[in-house]
Amino acid sequence: MKILYVILLISLFSCENPKQKTPTFEDGFSWNSAMVTATAYNSLSYQTNSNPHITAFGDSLKPGLKYIAVSRDLLKRGLKHNTPVKIEGLTGVFWVKDKMHSRWRNRIDIYMGVNVDSAKQWGKKRVCIDFGLPKNQE
Repeated sequence: MKILYVILLISLFSCENPKQKTPTFEDGFSWNSAMVTATAYNSLSYQTNSNPHITAFGDSLKPGLKYIAVSRDLLKRGLKHNTPVKIEGLTGVFWVKDKMHSRWRNRIDIYMGVNVDSAKQWGKKRVCIDFGLPKNQE
């Protein structure tokens, strides 16, 4: 009976389909997956701070860039500055370029330039992300 609970827990906390091949971005990365809550933000002072075009890591934000902010607990799981991330429902690779306030847990915030309507349309969703860790960090 315990093995059944273990299998159930693994299936609940994994968003990877075992029949699918792990996505590859570059040979230098090992890919992991996680279920997170995803919201969206804009580079506007009322959503961030008085300098909305500079991230917590010091990177410059410009509309059209595929950047995300991550909650600080995800930093500890390997989603550090410049980590490549694929987000369920969106195309392309996003890059960790910002970090969120410490009150947030298991969350990403997708950068949507200055288009507030796009951010509102995205809303808040549970999504699967795949993130690449350099193989030498495993």
